[in-house]
Amino acid sequence: MSDRIQDGETQAESQEASADCSGGGCGAEECAPAPAGAAGVENTGVIDRIEFDAASGQVVLGMVERRPWSGDDLQLFQLQEKFNAYLSFALDGEMAEAYPGLDGRPLKLVLECGSEPDPRTRHLLGLINRQISYQGIRLEVRIGGLPEIEGPAWRLDGGCGSGCGCGP
Repeated sequence: MSDRIQDGETQAESQEASADCSGGGCGAEECAPAPAGAAGVENTGVIDRIEFDAASGQVVLGMVERRPWSGDDLQLFQLQEKFNAYLSFALDGEMAEAYPGLDGRPLKLVLECGSEPDPRTRHLLGLINRQISYQGIRLEVRIGGLPEIEGPAWRLDGGCGSGCGCGP
């Protein structure tokens, strides 16, 4: 069973805000909702979802691709950039700073998509999986049943929206 920490976190969260966000939201009653379409592979500046899976002890960083897989260069580039942003967030200390209780826990990246990846995308995912496995990070691809991303979007440029007290 997963405990949702926060949907769509950004890497630019301030330390005082992380105290409010560490247990189950950043004062979600005060935060503006994420704009439609803010989460997704095409928006590389948003961490779509952060969860702690108490059963496995893993931190789960989830990303969503609602578009059908086309294998085109732009979609593959966006996917690669999304993974780079997630890995930077997790490995460069930003996640540990924002969520000290998650520091040192095993990490799993989850890509949730509405359709089976095409051959080019599968190849890229295989390369990504091989590279991140060297650091003990797991990759899981879930097909179908896309989640609704609710709550504040945590953007790389700071805060979760206008009128929110959780970010700079």
